Amino acid sequence: MLKKIGAAVLAAAALAMTFTGTAQAERNPACPSGVTQIGSTAYVKLGTTTIASVKQFKGCNKNWAYTYVWDSWVAAHPRDWTIFVGVWTKDGQQARDSFSSRTGAQEAWSTGANTLTECTFARGAVQSVAGDYWEDATTSLRC
Repeated sequence: MLKKIGAAVLAAAALAMTFTGTAQAERNPACPSGVTQIGSTAYVKLGTTTIASVKQFKGCNKNWAYTYVWDSWVAAHPRDWTIFVGVWTKDGQQARDSFSSRTGAQEAWSTGANTLTECTFARGAVQSVAGDYWEDATTSLRC
């Protein structure tokens, strides 16, 4: 009985720590002073399988888009994709010079967009090198 109570207490403590800790933003190599996530996280899916996350950040007086391919997808599909990522304005236009892509990479940052005074969202996509799929997702609009 004591063992069960101890296990329950440990599980509750672990759960509390999970939801009370502050989220750490991914490290943007082009913005050494740091970035802060804005808006929701979007998820790139192929059918019912989540293959990547898409986020928008602000920092260094710019907006940034970020896409991360999930470990489970990497393990099952060794580097046979290209990541696309960019910042888009409210009217659906890609922000000037904010787009980047990387083949076989697990993560990609857009270049910084000078759009802090505009409403923007991040868009990320994953495409197979063979052209079998192209899946994308967009974050919430942030003004």
